[in-house]
Amino acid sequence: MSFDVAAEAYDAFMGRFSAPLAERFADWARLPRDGRALDVGCGTGALLSVLARRFGETEVAGVDPSASFVEAAASRLPWADVRHGTAEALPFDDDLFAATLAQLVMHFMTDAAAGAREMVRVTRPGGVVAACVWDLENARAPHAVFLRAATAETGAPAPPLRAGTRRGDLVQLLEDAGCHDVSETELTVESEFASFDEWWESTNIRVGVAASVLEGLDADGVERVRTRTRELWGDGSFTVTGTAWAARGIAP
Repeated sequence: MSFDVAAEAYDAFMGRFSAPLAERFADWARLPRDGRALDVGCGTGALLSVLARRFGETEVAGVDPSASFVEAAASRLPWADVRHGTAEALPFDDDLFAATLAQLVMHFMTDAAAGAREMVRVTRPGGVVAACVWDLENARAPHAVFLRAATAETGAPAPPLRAGTRRGDLVQLLEDAGCHDVSETELTVESEFASFDEWWESTNIRVGVAASVLEGLDADGVERVRTRTRELWGDGSFTVTGTAWAARGIAP
């Protein structure tokens, strides 16, 4: 899955959903009032910014495997500790954080179970460990209509469901990593688009899932996907909704 893109491109594609989701996610996670917080897979800084307002910019850290995202997040939050690295080998000491969160990233990890264990490792006993991922099982991600149109037009099978995208997945990952008192919920956000063209422009940037779905298509093929998607969305303004599974546990 490719995220080797400019931060602005990702923000245009998913930022208008990830920013409001970060607020809802942080509220639901019932974060401690003090200590340090870590954003695993911080991307361009949507959740990291929310955590910085709650904990203080010098008390938050972020890590991401994309160099362009690390640069963007560090630029936007210059006093935060933002590092280049992977979830499966977090570049932080044991028991360091009061809260460790991962938004829209567990399903992109090479090994989600290892990532969950690392999140627990760097969280102090009694600290909060939480994650959220779009509900792909029930086609409730913001890009679900696009995926349906692309699959119908290309005839390609739908991408296999990744870890965290089904009810109970995140709960199981946190429990297997050692968390107790694990709970689960749904978080829903929405974004308004003035026209189909505005929506398509963000999708055609070729970031993440959109890149993998359109990869290998020539101009005619992309246009067919665009036409099929437009038939599903229609013309005029419309609202796109995204629903994510979220799980929260306590580090042992």
